[in-house]
Amino acid sequence: MRRLARWIIRGAAAWAVVLGAPASAVEPVESRIETLLARMTLEEKAGQLNLISHEPILDLDSFRRGEVGAIINFNNAGLVAQADRLARASRLGIPLLVGLDIVHGYRTIFPLPLAMAASFDAGLVRRAAAAQARESATVGLNWTFSPMADVARDLRWGRVVEGLGEDPWLTGRLTAAQVEGFRDGGLASTLKHFAGYSAVLGGRDYDATFVAPTELHDLHLPPFRDGIRAGADAVMTALTALNGLPTTADPALMTGLLRRQMGFSGLVVADWQAIASLMKHGVARDGAEAARKALAAGVDMDMTSGLLFRHLPEEVRAGRVPEGAVDAAVRRVLRLKFGLGLFDRPVIDPDGAEEKLLRPETRRLAREAARASLVLLQNREDLLPIDPAKVRRIAVVGPFADSAWDQVGPHEGTGQEWDAVTILAGLRERAAASGVAIDFAPGCSRVCHSRAGFAAAVEAAAGADLVVAVMGEPRDRSGEGSSSATLSWPGLQHDLLAAVAEAGKPIALVVVGGRPTELGDALGQAQAVLMAWLPGTEGGPAVAETLFGDANPSGRLPVSWPRKVGQLPLTYDTLPGGRPHIPGSRWTMGYADESPLPLFSFGYGLSYTRFAYGEPEIVTPHVGVGDRYDAMLEVRAPVTNHGTRPGRAVAQLYVGQPVASRSRPRRLLKGVALLDLASGETGIASFRVPARDLGYHEPDGTLVVEAGTYLAHVGGDSLATRSAGFTVETGWRGPPGSDEARR
Repeated sequence: MRRLARWIIRGAAAWAVVLGAPASAVEPVESRIETLLARMTLEEKAGQLNLISHEPILDLDSFRRGEVGAIINFNNAGLVAQADRLARASRLGIPLLVGLDIVHGYRTIFPLPLAMAASFDAGLVRRAAAAQARESATVGLNWTFSPMADVARDLRWGRVVEGLGEDPWLTGRLTAAQVEGFRDGGLASTLKHFAGYSAVLGGRDYDATFVAPTELHDLHLPPFRDGIRAGADAVMTALTALNGLPTTADPALMTGLLRRQMGFSGLVVADWQAIASLMKHGVARDGAEAARKALAAGVDMDMTSGLLFRHLPEEVRAGRVPEGAVDAAVRRVLRLKFGLGLFDRPVIDPDGAEEKLLRPETRRLAREAARASLVLLQNREDLLPIDPAKVRRIAVVGPFADSAWDQVGPHEGTGQEWDAVTILAGLRERAAASGVAIDFAPGCSRVCHSRAGFAAAVEAAAGADLVVAVMGEPRDRSGEGSSSATLSWPGLQHDLLAAVAEAGKPIALVVVGGRPTELGDALGQAQAVLMAWLPGTEGGPAVAETLFGDANPSGRLPVSWPRKVGQLPLTYDTLPGGRPHIPGSRWTMGYADESPLPLFSFGYGLSYTRFAYGEPEIVTPHVGVGDRYDAMLEVRAPVTNHGTRPGRAVAQLYVGQPVASRSRPRRLLKGVALLDLASGETGIASFRVPARDLGYHEPDGTLVVEAGTYLAHVGGDSLATRSAGFTVETGWRGPPGSDEARR
């Protein structure tokens, strides 16, 4: 809300300049809102709550009649200008909110959010979001339906790629960074999907979710709190039913929890057709009842179902909906429009808008982001980086080496495959600079249903000094509507890798896709494995520069990497259990046919150099409330670069409470420190954790921080072995919705 107030003040000052009056003489925004509201008909009020999509059959006169408050999928400056000009020609001249899902870019496509999370770098995430926002704003967009604050715990769920990983602390920090970045670049932001959306049964998109109240408060809500504190403008409902009640019709969730407990005062928008879906959920008989229930729950804007516009005027006239509820929703829409300065801003000029896309500085940042997202999973015998003195010919194989469309990924805004530099193109350019030859034989198509090209790939491998195999999942295995019951690579890719390995040449495997996949025998066949995700427009150069050592990989896994799909959901923050896993012991937690442990742990990632972590020092060993105690836990640990190359250490702090009133996760991520260290250099990783972050929530949302002994673990992943204890001297409780715990 502080951020909205700043924009409202800025918009008012600009209006004063337009009118030639001093800013102090401008009518206060709230007064202007009330003046507009008083002039509106019921139909015009309902129109402000109506968000429509660009469709082949579009009633342009609906804008002139004041029946549209916001638009989506008007994907170029000409379309935006036409719609906004028509809206401003309506009786009241109210401009449009112009929205789109800017998930990882508008035209210049960055790595998808899960890949960005692998950087563990909130500053980079903020700069990337700001660049995406600036590019979007050049074509008239002013609102993005992101970030996704859902904590994604099941890799079968297609939308895991839109999120920021399995951990609520990391998701919260990066969600806040995206909100701030979008604001920096001029876009309003939307936290989605409230709430528990990622907990769908079986990882199936749109299935039901059943979340215990304590899990809701400890796991799913913290990133939304962080996004709200960062100044998020809007919150989107989930398409799912939480504990049997669709969120779009849940007043206890959308009003009681979101607005009253969490203090959110911005705009609530229903997801695509979510109000109409209340009839399919079986909680509304018809569109009128669906509209009543959504408005009563706290929804302000209807995305594409048209039910609020169609039914609210008559529902008000019939006395079934109070006009005051409609007015409250309209006020929130208008506050956002004033906050963005839309009333003071001219209609976008389409001329020259396209020339502001794909700017060199935006592409440079996209390449930096792609480099930071790469995770080195394996590097036996230091195969990487490539040494041109030893490697004179490289065979590039695999169906995704030259697949630009897959590299761009889903939810790509208006990104185009011809904008992207593929991994093959990046390797060719970088190899040529070192006099290294490249032979390309893909082996099979992206669906890989035929072995016809295997022989050519094997022949190329036999004649090379090194094989770079680019394999994994296509873009359509990630994103909304792309949940999958398997984690295997499509087609015969594993057979292709096995055939190439028979040539006996060292293999560097580059894995592409929106999520971790089952690697099977690939770890034995390839000496080096690099997770490249779906790296976007500049992914090819980023991968090539990393393989050749121009960049040192520093990405870390924001999700646990499973061995088999049957392990899912699989996360690092497990409870200890009454019979914790003991390898080889039948009567402890585990499987009869597979280890219960991940293949690669959360936070894991290698570098071309090696870091050593020293013992952590607890600067504040006695945490509590009152003058005698520290309200902030402070931990420091030395980190030394023992390798021959400079590199970035991603130091991670995990905290656990071994004995508590309820069983708690053995460790929870509570801090990250990024240290860029030269060879032989030692740096200090410093962490500050508010004491309230040591607690857990009761079912009603009460925050509890218990007195007792805690452990702090510092290291390079969630298995961090360097530990030290500290004491919380005084326990305390905070009422539901409070930021600070109280005694």
